[in-house]
Amino acid sequence: QVQLVESGGGLVQAGGSLRLSCVASGRTFNRYAMGWFRQAPGKEREFVAATSWSGGSTYYADSVKGRFTISRDNAENTVYLQMNRLKPEDTAVYYCAADRRPFSSAQAMGAMTRDKEWGQGTQVTVSS
Repeated sequence: QVQLVESGGGLVQAGGSLRLSCVASGRTFNRYAMGWFRQAPGKEREFVAATSWSGGSTYYADSVKGRFTISRDNAENTVYLQMNRLKPEDTAVYYCAADRRPFSSAQAMGAMTRDKEWGQGTQVTVSS
């Protein structure tokens, strides 16, 4: 079973940037697609971004496309989410997720019904 630890959340003004990190341990990192999801107060958890097991493909929600970038460093067992031009509506708890099946695509990882392992989340707050 994989363990996921997120960091990098915080309070930022609208238009600012943050970079989230997620360190994975407990299994071979570079065989599994990874993703970021978020949940705002009173709303359901939603997909944000995903990367394939190799890092060769990525997939984004329309709401973050062009502003957020997902990347992975397989040597460091880490996946990142660079968030630029943040908006107040980006305020949420951000969760790192790992696919439970190996060698998957970014699109497959982005499906909410996909079976995943979850981190505990990191709060991102964007003030207007």
